[in-house]
Amino acid sequence: MDMLTPVLDRLVEPSDIRALDRRDLNRLADEVRAEIISAASETGGHFGAGLGVVELTVALHHVFNTPEDRLIWDVSHQAYPHKLLTGRRKALRSIRKKGGLYGFTKRSESEFDPFGTAHSSTSISAGLGMAVARDLKGARNHVIAVIGDGAITGGMAYEALNHAGAEKSRLIVIVNDNGMSIGPAVGALSTHLTELRDTPKRTGSNGPSSFFETLGFRHIGPVDGHDLDKLVSTLSALRDESDCGPVVIHVVTEKGHGHPFSKPDKEKYHAVGPFNPETLEFKAAPATKPTYTKVFAEALSEAAAKDPKIVAITAAMGSGTGLDHFGAAFPDRCFDVGIAEQHAVTFAAGLAAQGMRPFCAIYSTFLQRAYDQVVHDVAIQKLPVRFAMDRAGLVGADGPTHAGSFDIAYLGCLPNFVIMAAADEAELVHMVATQVAIDDHPSALRYPRGEGVGVEMPTEGKPLEIGK
Repeated sequence: MDMLTPVLDRLVEPSDIRALDRRDLNRLADEVRAEIISAASETGGHFGAGLGVVELTVALHHVFNTPEDRLIWDVSHQAYPHKLLTGRRKALRSIRKKGGLYGFTKRSESEFDPFGTAHSSTSISAGLGMAVARDLKGARNHVIAVIGDGAITGGMAYEALNHAGAEKSRLIVIVNDNGMSIGPAVGALSTHLTELRDTPKRTGSNGPSSFFETLGFRHIGPVDGHDLDKLVSTLSALRDESDCGPVVIHVVTEKGHGHPFSKPDKEKYHAVGPFNPETLEFKAAPATKPTYTKVFAEALSEAAAKDPKIVAITAAMGSGTGLDHFGAAFPDRCFDVGIAEQHAVTFAAGLAAQGMRPFCAIYSTFLQRAYDQVVHDVAIQKLPVRFAMDRAGLVGADGPTHAGSFDIAYLGCLPNFVIMAAADEAELVHMVATQVAIDDHPSALRYPRGEGVGVEMPTEGKPLEIGK
């Protein structure tokens, strides 16, 4: 039975949230969370990230004057509560459907979406651009970038922090630290955030500076991301400061906070299909044929069992690419570099230069982010990096930002590349074996999302003749 939503029912736009008494905010957060769970049971979608930022979203729209104050979500699968509170509640059950709401923020969808962030790590750069434009125009509005601790592992985020710390424009960066990307967060910065959680540190206190302070930011936190009183107090104080340079607020949240499932699995519930809200059983029929992702991972693992030079690299997509299967079998030969595709490609190039056989498994749409590295560090040098491009072609509900529409065009124009596309899951097995055998130039293997066609599978992969 759906929860009654008396507070949410009174809201038309965020200005109504600003008029609420603080005592109503917790009730509003509960209603927003219940509404998202109800909508997700019908439509599926990016479930966990949005549930984790309900209180933060309520606090931001209560404190700041959106859309005049610019609010950027990174990655914007966190933005379901934001969409719900910015006039799109009635359309929420159309999300990720034809003609419905987009699954991420979208400039053309709402004035409350000042920047589209369906990929990752772009919010601080975009936010700084907006802040500098504001300063040049003599305006006084706020710019807030909410970036996940997974997204902040991307190289662009570091570049933007470096610039923003020197620029000194008034910019608020909220690091949403839930210890997760799609899977568990990785890397030294994730470790640093954990240390900051364990030992709270504020600007002006004794002790070593945080990473953000060394780059010229004031650092506030950690703040409990599910404590609305603390969030509102912290954000209100920043809003009212007359002279505030760049500041980082470290907010600690729980991905999937308040979800109804009895066995928490933060990665599994990152995105879900429709489910029965009473029984919590998923409505989709179980797969009857192996997915291309699973076939690739198993073929690569079988090849790696025979060849110790095979290594695998993923950019924060271990489960999505199937490399979690490979990593379980070969933990010392599987590398999750975070949301850092540029680094992933050149790291793979370095491995290839030293005689290893690297497989760089990155979704087709995300490999676009590392194009110069593919050109300069791999193709021109004829290094045998093996690209495995999952989600090639159209991907359905995730929309145009996630479709693998361009890889044939952007790789086909490069020198020294072999490009392969599997007609079925059996051919995929042989193409993995073909990539293993190619040792003097790069290769790319593209395959779609979803299940195979159900052909008989070979007992082992055999290299194919190139060009046939």
